[in-house]
Amino acid sequence: MSNADLADASLPRSAKELEAVYDVPVQVSAVLGRARMRVSQLMQLSRGMVIDLDRKVGEPIDIYVNNRLVARGEVVVVEDRLGITMTEIIKNETSE
Repeated sequence: MSNADLADASLPRSAKELEAVYDVPVQVSAVLGRARMRVSQLMQLSRGMVIDLDRKVGEPIDIYVNNRLVARGEVVVVEDRLGITMTEIIKNETSE
């Protein structure tokens, strides 16, 4: 059996085969941007102060699953809550 055959054999054949992992909890994070500051600056923050992030308005945000970048998206408003719509799936190009 070739490596390609082994890889194909390990792929799920149907959604039914994935049911075993449906209940596995994952942590999903949406990162609007990042900022670096000294502890002294952090201690001076108070309610209403603005922290400048490294992103501009309209730039996509990063979506992480278990601290791994998996997608980029946009912030949306759904009724009275913020949400995320994915606009790009990040394909990992790791060789295993």
